[in-house]
Amino acid sequence: MRLATAGAARAVIGLLALFLWVLPAEAGVMTSWRITKDHWDEADEKGWQDFVTRLGAEDCWTIDACIKSPANPYRHTDPKVTFLVDCADVPYFLRAYYAWKNGLPFAWQSAMQSNDGPGGDIRYSSSGNRVVGRSSVPATAQGVPAISLLYQIVNTVSTAMFRHDATSDSATMFTDMYSPRLDREAIRPGTVAYDVNGHVAMVWKVEESGRILIFSSHPDHTLDRTFVGREFLRTGPELGSIFQNWRPIRLAGAKRLADGTLVGGRIVGTPNSEIPEFSLEQYTGNPPTNPSLWALANFVRDGEQMDFYTYLRARLSVGDLEYRPVEEMHVMMQTLCQDLKARKQAVEIARNEGRTTSMPQPGRLPRNIYGTDGVWELYSTPSRDARLKTAFKEMYDQTREFIRMKEANAPRLQYGGADLPGDLLRAYNQEDAACPITYRKTDGSKVTLTIDDVVHRLFKLSFDPYHCVERRWGASDPTELASCPDGALKTRWYEAEQPLRNQIDRTYDVEMGSSLEELERGPFGLETGRGVAEAPEVDVKAYLTGLTGRLSAER
Repeated sequence: MRLATAGAARAVIGLLALFLWVLPAEAGVMTSWRITKDHWDEADEKGWQDFVTRLGAEDCWTIDACIKSPANPYRHTDPKVTFLVDCADVPYFLRAYYAWKNGLPFAWQSAMQSNDGPGGDIRYSSSGNRVVGRSSVPATAQGVPAISLLYQIVNTVSTAMFRHDATSDSATMFTDMYSPRLDREAIRPGTVAYDVNGHVAMVWKVEESGRILIFSSHPDHTLDRTFVGREFLRTGPELGSIFQNWRPIRLAGAKRLADGTLVGGRIVGTPNSEIPEFSLEQYTGNPPTNPSLWALANFVRDGEQMDFYTYLRARLSVGDLEYRPVEEMHVMMQTLCQDLKARKQAVEIARNEGRTTSMPQPGRLPRNIYGTDGVWELYSTPSRDARLKTAFKEMYDQTREFIRMKEANAPRLQYGGADLPGDLLRAYNQEDAACPITYRKTDGSKVTLTIDDVVHRLFKLSFDPYHCVERRWGASDPTELASCPDGALKTRWYEAEQPLRNQIDRTYDVEMGSSLEELERGPFGLETGRGVAEAPEVDVKAYLTGLTGRLSAER
């Protein structure tokens, strides 16, 4: 349920999924959306935040499973229905669902137009989009069918809805969301984190350390949990990155019936100037500059100049920003474990539901492997894998930075031990042992991998849905690979896609529809759409092992 133009077959599947309830309805089941409040008050917003927090903390791996879990206090009032939503749908679906259950008004952007001009993809427009259509939940005496309305909303929504100018402030075609301040009051459960490379996540918790925990869905409807990192690109305000909060709305001019139901009226959006938490800080920096000069913005806190991501964490931490490197290693490894478990589910879905491994390899890659539709969108993993590689790279870079900070006696580093490389390595090994990832080979036998095993095959993991499950998990050992049924043609494709696997940058604006021969021939580079020749270094354990060995030799 992405763009309405994404294909009739997908729309039918989504429609069937959202309408599978058993009639007659059971006692206590809600099927109508009646509006009884004309705006969201502080208690509603607090309830919304608590709702999102519970879902984020639950051990569930799809939005449907989360909605059916004990984390959702409204689950017993739902008809028997399956909710299938991907990344862009999640914020809209959850906000609309909560509004339905609490008799609240809800409105949404129903049409967007690219500022690039006609013919472009509004999901990846270089100049952002503007709102050209709005819809809202009708306020009627009997209410409206909630499930069909939820379907309408998620079938309209795409990442294009988030790609709008943060400075826009139209009274009629207003954006659903606004740019918030960068502090713990404004960045909160329910805040959206928009990655302009085509992904949307929701904040479910902000830790005392300032780390922002998020969850997001994927086209195969699997859910993953991680934290905001450098893969969320900071851009100019015209693209709407990174943080967005729901704009307060009210139902004006409605008539209240005797039973409390509101009828009629119109939705009015609160202008930016009347939202206390509205701020362009993420674009203007601190001290603020013109948002059009966002690339030159400075971020200064307590007299210290920082890069944006360090500043963000400093602003959201309780007290002064401090790094506890051993604890950070545990958290980073635990997050990677969650990411790998989510990838396992995605590969299993491709194998069991998509059955793409038995299909012949198409003659060309999609026009862009990161932003497409059909089989490739549902069952491939290039975007997911790129974010995974970025997370490994960020852990590697952060580990090296901790060592540098220790050598420089940086006051922000809180470490009282005598062997930081050794303690980091022990934390790495502890979490590595606690995270076995087991996949089933084509012949049904099982292979168990650790995080460290994945490090050594990270750039061998195939994102291509037509490849065998062994190659999806980067097998190269002849014994592990022996059960792979891929023939010579698919093997050539796998080998030719290596430069694309080396690439951790998601280039949505580059033509990538190469044939096998074109892919093999090159040239290579981000701008070519055929990948890069070399993968970055990500092996934390090798770095720490080498460092501890060198330090031992020096003692």
